[in-house]
Amino acid sequence: MASLTVPPGPPNPRQDAIELHKAFKGFGCDSTAVTNILGHRDSMQRGYIQHEYKTMYSEELSRRISSELSGNHKKAMSLWILDPAGRDATVLREALSADSLDLRAATDIICSRTPSQLQIMKQTYYAKFGTYVEHDISQQTTGDHQKILLAYIGIPRYEGPEVDPTIVTHDAKDLYKAGEKKLGTDEKTFIRIFTERSWAHMAAVASAYHHMYDRSLEKVVKSETSGNFEVALLTILRCAENPAKYFAKVLRKSMKGLGTDDKTLIRVVVTRTEIDMQYIKAEYYKKYKKPLGDAIHSETSGGYRTFLLSLVGGH
Repeated sequence: MASLTVPPGPPNPRQDAIELHKAFKGFGCDSTAVTNILGHRDSMQRGYIQHEYKTMYSEELSRRISSELSGNHKKAMSLWILDPAGRDATVLREALSADSLDLRAATDIICSRTPSQLQIMKQTYYAKFGTYVEHDISQQTTGDHQKILLAYIGIPRYEGPEVDPTIVTHDAKDLYKAGEKKLGTDEKTFIRIFTERSWAHMAAVASAYHHMYDRSLEKVVKSETSGNFEVALLTILRCAENPAKYFAKVLRKSMKGLGTDDKTLIRVVVTRTEIDMQYIKAEYYKKYKKPLGDAIHSETSGGYRTFLLSLVGGH
């Protein structure tokens, strides 16, 4: 469930473009007006606005936003106006660039997306950057981490809710043999099962594993693997069981302790607002006894804060 609120009557994209142009004119930018418009338009409406803006003012709206806004507000807004696949591709490209390498962000984007989202993202990545995402992954990652990302992005998994109990039991046994039962870990088996099975199937495997061996599969992954390979396995497992809970945890981590990890905060808020932010808010409150909006409010300020809160919405 999305948290985005849009006006009841369909807004006029041309009028929106005119209002945005007005907000940019003169000395300083009326960032509240910009947020009031773009923070309350869905992906398709934002696409129309960008088209109208370019037609009327012979300038890309994204370029204007880049020159008018600054800091985290600019980063968040620049990502927000992209379509979902373009946004994932942009975040991934940055995360896989040598000068801004962020393998955790890359792992998060790849391992928390559905096969159909990954399919469109791969095409968009190539169209936008003229290189295959697989090539960039191969350049920047190594070992089992590289193997699992390439397999996860390359294998078309089933997306429906049905599971085959026989295969579920078989997979649970294979994972036991590959991990807890032996000295060392057979990573190949973990990669095969985690990348070939649907989310519904993986959730069933986790449940069967617990039932059969009285230990949570998550704990097994934590004790048998490490580093970014472990992060990839945990992301797949947690998103299979409860994506909203997974993202609530990522958000909490980004705001906990000294300083805020704005990059992660922006990425999650902007990419989940039109998908499941209402569920994430519910999970956040359930686990941390504080509304997500309050947490964001105390960690951010100015136009940046106003914009993120307009996306996340009320409690």
